[in-house]
Amino acid sequence: MTAKIKPSKGAPHARILSVGGYRPVRVVPNEVILEHIDSSDEWIRSRSGIASRHWAGPDETVAEMALAASGKAVADAGINASEIGAVIVSTVTHFKQTPAVATEIAHRIGAGNPAAFDISAGCAGFTYGLTLGKGLITDGTAKYVLVIGVERLSDLTDKEDRATAFLFGDGAGAVILGPSQEPAIGPTVWGSEGDKSNTITQTVPWDRFRSGDLDQLPLDASGEVKFPAITQEGQAVFRWAVYEMARVAQEALDAAGVSADDLDVFIPHQANMRIIDSMIKALKLPEHVAVARDIETTGNTSAASIPLAMERLLATGEAKSGDTALVIGFGAGLVYAAAVVTLP
Repeated sequence: MTAKIKPSKGAPHARILSVGGYRPVRVVPNEVILEHIDSSDEWIRSRSGIASRHWAGPDETVAEMALAASGKAVADAGINASEIGAVIVSTVTHFKQTPAVATEIAHRIGAGNPAAFDISAGCAGFTYGLTLGKGLITDGTAKYVLVIGVERLSDLTDKEDRATAFLFGDGAGAVILGPSQEPAIGPTVWGSEGDKSNTITQTVPWDRFRSGDLDQLPLDASGEVKFPAITQEGQAVFRWAVYEMARVAQEALDAAGVSADDLDVFIPHQANMRIIDSMIKALKLPEHVAVARDIETTGNTSAASIPLAMERLLATGEAKSGDTALVIGFGAGLVYAAAVVTLP
């Protein structure tokens, strides 16, 4: 006899209740980057739109930045941390293979004994986490979910690489997801193109640092062994992001039953200002749509870029609670994820 399994009983829908962010204290202008590469401030700005970025200090670890952002999100949501049923952290710069940094954050924030795990989805990681968190709430597995995107990309930056040295920044963004009676997070359009995985990658795998392999590792200008860094095929990534991600963004609008005219806000992953401008044109976004351009002073913070940009738009008044926003993340893998959400 087959046992009868009770159906899941979760909330009808989920929504973003709050957002919090943390940017490291140190601001690094392009002039500092130019101490290591042969370029110019004008070239960096014209190629990427970046004027400065934040780099973490020794005490601003992945865990500490995530805790700071999470504390703001919990406070703004008006809930007790003990009510959080799951903690999801998206990061590629927590260098302990195990345990997941999510478990430390869950404990230190006072969340009790929630499910806690890390995901590695690069620059699409926050939207991946948003999707997973929404599923936990509608499934009834958790009432509230803490989703965090956090990176210390300065640790994986080759400061002598002219193509990437200026791109990356550090920071953390977090949201609290909770139950909703109305749809407030639309269907996610996501996927991967693994045949292009080498277009954004780590220069050297960690196991090359085992004894006996050091002679195979790249050296810096002073002859020291280089730490692994992120490298990319810039033109290939640019073309993919501009043409393919505009299509994915449109699919997310269609899946949510929302048109470009219905949007109030557009929050793409902060990879490159030219990519953002190209997507605006491809999507034919009207002038009234507020567009996140946090990259100018924050750089590319991978999984943290969307929640950090969301927080800034709300803090500056460029966006307001209840606005309809399209979010899309894309990056290493190549992976992507887009959804329409109601802002907290």
